[in-house]
Amino acid sequence: MSSSVTRLFIPRDTTACSLGSELVAVKFHQAIEKENLPLKIVRNGSRGLYWLEPMIELETEQGRVAYGPVRPGDVDEFIASRCWESNFNKQVHHPLLLGLTEKIPFLEKQQRLSFARVGVVDPGSVKDYRQWDGFTGLEKALEMTAQEVVTCVTQSGLRGRGGAGFPTGIKWQTVLDIPATQKYIVCNADEGDSGTYSDRMLMESDPFCLIEGMIIAGLGVGATTGYIYLREEYPLAHEILNRAIELAYETGYLGNAIAGSDRCFDLEVRLGAGAYICGEETSLLESLEGKRGEVRPKPPLPAIKGLFGQPTVINNVISLASIPVILARGAEYYESYGEGRSRGTLPFQLSGNIKYSGLVELAFGSTLNTLLNDFGGGTRTGEPMRAVQVGGPLGAYLPQTQWDTPLTYEAFSDIDAMLGHGGIVAFDKSVNMSEQARFSMEFCSIESCGKCTPCRIGAVRGVEVIDKICSGDNRESNTNLLEELCATMIDGSLCAMGGMTPFPVKSALLHFAEDFGSSSGS
Repeated sequence: MSSSVTRLFIPRDTTACSLGSELVAVKFHQAIEKENLPLKIVRNGSRGLYWLEPMIELETEQGRVAYGPVRPGDVDEFIASRCWESNFNKQVHHPLLLGLTEKIPFLEKQQRLSFARVGVVDPGSVKDYRQWDGFTGLEKALEMTAQEVVTCVTQSGLRGRGGAGFPTGIKWQTVLDIPATQKYIVCNADEGDSGTYSDRMLMESDPFCLIEGMIIAGLGVGATTGYIYLREEYPLAHEILNRAIELAYETGYLGNAIAGSDRCFDLEVRLGAGAYICGEETSLLESLEGKRGEVRPKPPLPAIKGLFGQPTVINNVISLASIPVILARGAEYYESYGEGRSRGTLPFQLSGNIKYSGLVELAFGSTLNTLLNDFGGGTRTGEPMRAVQVGGPLGAYLPQTQWDTPLTYEAFSDIDAMLGHGGIVAFDKSVNMSEQARFSMEFCSIESCGKCTPCRIGAVRGVEVIDKICSGDNRESNTNLLEELCATMIDGSLCAMGGMTPFPVKSALLHFAEDFGSSSGS
């Protein structure tokens, strides 16, 4: 590319596309061709500042300069201003100018490890990925023994980012220690929790990071085949992942002789069919084998007897996307972030009634108040925030008195809540928490696989009992009945679907009892 040509970055992330970035790109293409402008369009991913999308960036000597939100109707005026002709020290004034992208406070205050390349690289270029330290972790892993790879992951303190927070290294060690002629790496990309989109963002914006993480996992445990189980509702991620896998094969990072070594690894994407329960690892395996998505009893654990009865590592997207930086920079570097037994970073996703929605990657130990106010800017409506749900539809509803709780696995467990996948949904004072509690039970009744009675029947009865409470029908006795039902579901359900559905219900009863028509949560 000639030095006189300026690169113009226009995101192709699903959310950015839904806000008009495709039409923005088309209009820029037309203008460039018509006027022979010295601009080269690069379709990158989103930086995750969703209230500013479509956000475009111009490459300058000082770094990328951002403008946004740029609507299709703004393109002609932007072209007329010829912003690319100025340097940053004497920038052409433009009403949509945001300054240097990296200096935007929402982005500058983050600690991006897994998302360091998201919104930066061209997701369809192996060369671009390598220029931003891509495959450095893989190259180091190829020089290590399998045990050294697993030990590095264990020492980093990485825990599963899908919700349960199980130590990743222990899971890998189990698979490594079991002798088998065939082992598998399975990526759980069935991202279905409310308010979550970090998996999608990474797959659409930095797919080679996930691919690299899965290859390293294969080297660590002795697996030669991997599958990405992708939710059907992510067509753009499906397209981008398949293209990235194709390029990885063409450039020697997949297949035989990985990166010129004597190691091999094959990878493909399999689509789910819209069942929330298949986010549970054993249901996912059933679906991947072509069966109905139902929960398997444990033991045996998937690490011992998983896909097709073979030892299997199952990790979610962010867990596997954290692996390259751990191998590239070392366990101590990653472990230096976070606190207690919650090490590294987690990409938190702000949504719901929030002024500045978007993705915020931070080290464990910050607080909800920091996310909601310093990053999120409070509610979009300007009304007081009343409740926050963290961890998807099975997560507890937290009142303001709990927003100073440190964002760690241990601290959230202490208040009967969970971080889950990092999804955060905010509600202002207009929310009715009895309706939210009812939604939780109703959601479970719809999405249950139906295998165990506490989940299958309990959720249906739960909806009925909440309706009776809210209508004033024997409120005290039915409230006691609801609490007994919740205890039964927690203790008797086969998996977390039924076992955690009571969490949002119990938290709503405890902290927002007035919405059920009573003065206490007893």
